[in-house]
Amino acid sequence: MHELSIALSIIEGAQEEMERQGEVHVLAVHLKLGPLSGVVKDALVFSYGLACEGTPLEHSTLIIEEVPIRLYCAGCQTDVDPISSQHLHCATCGSADCRVVAGADLEIVALELSS
Repeated sequence: MHELSIALSIIEGAQEEMERQGEVHVLAVHLKLGPLSGVVKDALVFSYGLACEGTPLEHSTLIIEEVPIRLYCAGCQTDVDPISSQHLHCATCGSADCRVVAGADLEIVALELSS
């Protein structure tokens, strides 16, 4: 379950920011997560709760914003939705000449801090 190692990395990053900010507590960690990240949301939330035990983040919350898959279609020359998460072709023209521009996200975007 690699979600536990990801949770530990999130906690480590939050603790580093706590040290930079001084006397603060982390109330919540905000994370963007896409379906192509390879991370199972429920497993990450569970792992985060376990990994926080006994740390300064023990009572913090992990808030996850789910990012939908978006593609850039070379044919349409714009960002489009895929046909499905398993079929990454343009839903508008059907082209396979697309690249993922969103949906592979796994990123800490904010920390809610209190002093």
